[in-house]
Amino acid sequence: MSEKKKILIADDFQLLREDLTDLINRQHDMEVVGTASSGKEIVNLAKTTPYDLILMDIEMETMNAGIVATEQIRDENPQAEVIFLTAHETKEMIVTAMGAGALDYIVKGCDEEEMLYHIRFALSGNPIMSNKIHETVMQEYARLQKSERSLLFFINNISKLTSAERELIKLLLQGYKVNEIAGIRCVESSTIKTQIKGLLRKFGCSRTKEIVQIIRELNIEHLF
Repeated sequence: MSEKKKILIADDFQLLREDLTDLINRQHDMEVVGTASSGKEIVNLAKTTPYDLILMDIEMETMNAGIVATEQIRDENPQAEVIFLTAHETKEMIVTAMGAGALDYIVKGCDEEEMLYHIRFALSGNPIMSNKIHETVMQEYARLQKSERSLLFFINNISKLTSAERELIKLLLQGYKVNEIAGIRCVESSTIKTQIKGLLRKFGCSRTKEIVQIIRELNIEHLF
């Protein structure tokens, strides 16, 4: 008979810890070797107790205690395998949690067989994610790729700007209107409008608000 896989559980709700422990200990191929009620406790437990997988609640003593604990555990042991158990299913929480290096993300309330299904696949080295979790992660990956392309595109075009165009973007970022910029620059409004048309062509935008928005989203305001 093969050795049972060792599971650690971290959750601040005692009844849930007990239910999960009972569920896992009734299985022929896994057993709970330790439980914790806080992020700090599971970090310490992971240092002293041999385990194959951690079932980690996200919200314990703080809203993201499980994420912080996972990062600390994986800093010391990059091979540590973690599945998040949480009541939260927002896009932001999913992306943040999976970014910590977890194998999977299970929403509390799923039936026992589904939970065991996810745990066994993770233990076999082939973790799975629900369609929603997988879709959310892939959307974020695509967004990051798009942001990277946008950043490279903008950096390339910024290098081609004249000093007057750089100054114009700086004033646009500060919220000045065309007439106000003309007054600051001591030129006609028509001159500023002509320069704006040139900027729009270079950046492939139809309005100056788009340029300002993209620069802020890419966090490159300091370049102006």
